[in-house]
Amino acid sequence: MFGRIDHIGLAVADLDAAIELHTSAYGMPLVHRETVTEQGVEAVLLDVGESHVELLAPLGDDTPVGRFLATRGPGLHHVAYRVADVGEALRELREAGLRLIDETPRTGIRGSQVAFLHPATAGGVLTELVTPVEVHP
Repeated sequence: MFGRIDHIGLAVADLDAAIELHTSAYGMPLVHRETVTEQGVEAVLLDVGESHVELLAPLGDDTPVGRFLATRGPGLHHVAYRVADVGEALRELREAGLRLIDETPRTGIRGSQVAFLHPATAGGVLTELVTPVEVHP
C-alpha cells in the first residue's frame, strides 16, 4: 500500500530559522512555500533525495500545529507515506480497523490529495497519506 516515505513534517516556531538550518547547514534545496489556511500553517518543502522535509509553522496558537508546539515543542510532527490513491488507502485502513482523522481525502500542499490517520492506532505517530498531483489517476 505505501509506496515510499513522501515526507516528514517538522513543527517549527521560527520558519525562517528552520529554513536557514535546512538550506545552509544541511544543503537541502527549498522547492516550495505555501500558506495552507485550511490547515492553519505556512508550509515549506525541501528536497532530500526523492523525499522531502516539510517545515510547518502555525498561523496561530489555536491551530493543530500551534497546539502541538505549545504541548510538545518543535520537532517531528508527522510521517507521510506516498500511496497511489488516498481514497482507496483510507478504505483499506478503515477496514483493517485503524482510526482515521480524515474520512475522505482533502487537498494538501501543491494540490496533493492527503488524509491523516490518528496516532492512537498508528504506533503513536501522526501518519499522513499522500498522493501528489502528478500521481493522480
